[in-house]
Amino acid sequence: MPADADQQLAAWIPRLLAVYRRGARRGVQPGASPGTRKGGRPPGPLQPRPSSAAPPDLLLPDELRSVAAAVERLSRGLTREREMAGARYLDEERLLAAYLLYYWPVSYLQARGALSELPRRPRRVLDLGSGPGPVAFAALDAGAAEVTAADRSARALSAAAALAREAGEPLAVREWNPTRPAALAQLAAGRTFDLVAMGNVLNELWNGQDQDERRAALLEEALGLVAPGGSLLVVEPALRDTSRALLRVRDRLVARGIAVRAPCLFRGPCPALAREGDWCHAERRVEAPPLVAQIARAAGLRREAVKMSYLVLAPRGEGWPEPPPGRPFRIVSEPLAGKGRLRYMGCGPEGRMGLSLQERHVTGVNRRFAGLLRGDVVEVTGAEPRGDGLALGPDSEVKVIAAAGEPVPAPSR
Repeated sequence: MPADADQQLAAWIPRLLAVYRRGARRGVQPGASPGTRKGGRPPGPLQPRPSSAAPPDLLLPDELRSVAAAVERLSRGLTREREMAGARYLDEERLLAAYLLYYWPVSYLQARGALSELPRRPRRVLDLGSGPGPVAFAALDAGAAEVTAADRSARALSAAAALAREAGEPLAVREWNPTRPAALAQLAAGRTFDLVAMGNVLNELWNGQDQDERRAALLEEALGLVAPGGSLLVVEPALRDTSRALLRVRDRLVARGIAVRAPCLFRGPCPALAREGDWCHAERRVEAPPLVAQIARAAGLRREAVKMSYLVLAPRGEGWPEPPPGRPFRIVSEPLAGKGRLRYMGCGPEGRMGLSLQERHVTGVNRRFAGLLRGDVVEVTGAEPRGDGLALGPDSEVKVIAAAGEPVPAPSR
C-alpha cells in the first residue's frame, strides 16, 4: 500500500460524510417515485437527519444504527448469500449510503494497493462500473489527470459528482450499462486510456453457465480501449467463488494471448485452479479509518485488512514482463505454521508449490522467511525439493524482491 494512501483516504472521510448528510437533509418527497427529490434536486443517500453538531469523521448514534443495519444487509447479500450480486442495490438510498460510508473507503484502498503495481502512472483513466467513484478518486490521488467514472446507476453517479465538487476534483461521469449492445464503444467514442479499471464489477455480471466466456469477452473489449503501454485493472472480492471465477476468466484470456502484468509470475493455466479448495487473493494490512471501524463494530464485522483478488492485464500484442532472475516466488498464502516448521504457498515461473523452513534451520540468511506477507515476491536460493514443494536449509537465502503492493522490478540488462 502506498505510504500516503491512508492519509489521502483520511481526507475523503469528511467529504463522504458531508455528501451523505446533505442527502439526508434533503429527504425524499412523500409519495415520490425512486430518484425524485424535493425541488427536483438530484438523488442522494437518505438517512436520519443529522444535527448541526455532527462530527466530521464519525456518525451520530441514530445515523450509526441506520447505516450499520444497511451494511449488515449489504454484507449478507454480497459476501454470504450473494443474492444482491448483479442487483441494482446502489439505486436504493439506504444501501447507497451504506456503500458510501463503509465499502467506499475499502474499495479506495483496494484500488490504491493495485494501482501501486502498475508499470507506469496512468494519466487518462476510465473507471467502468464505478458506483460512487472509489476507484476513480483513487486514480486521481495516484496521479491521474483525467478520469471518467461510468456506471448504470444515476444515483451512484450523482454521489460521485457530489464528491468531486466537495473535493474540487476534475471527475467526469457517464452512464454505462454493460448489458446493452455496443455500450462500451459508445462510451469510449474512439478514445483510448492509459488505464481502464473495473472494481468489484465482473463478479456481478452474467451469472450462469456462460458467465466465464461473457466476462472474458467484456475484458477483451475493454482491452481494446487501452493505449499502448497501458493496463486493464480488474479488482474482485477475495471470496473463494469470486476469486476462482476471476482465475477462470484469466485462463481464457491467457489462452488467447493476453499477458498478465500482475500478480502472476506463472504464464500457464493458473495452478490454483487445480484443486477445488484453492484460490488466490491479495491481502494488505491497514488500520481502518475511525469511521469504518465504528461501522464495522456496530455491524458485527471485522475490518483488519484489505483483501481482494486482482489482475493487471496488458493490451493485446504486448508480452509478459520478464520475471526476476533466479528462483522467484510470490507468496500466495498466510503463514502456515506446523510442528517445528513454518510454511507458505508460493507461486512463480515454475508453478505453485509449498516453501518450508524448519525452526532448527533458521539462520541469519533465511530469517526473513518468518516475516513474509501474502503478496511479497521473494527470491529463494539453496532450497531442495521436498514433498509438494521446496525445503529451505540453514544455508538457504531469502531475499524480498518486491514487497506486497510494489511493482516487481525488471531484470537488469
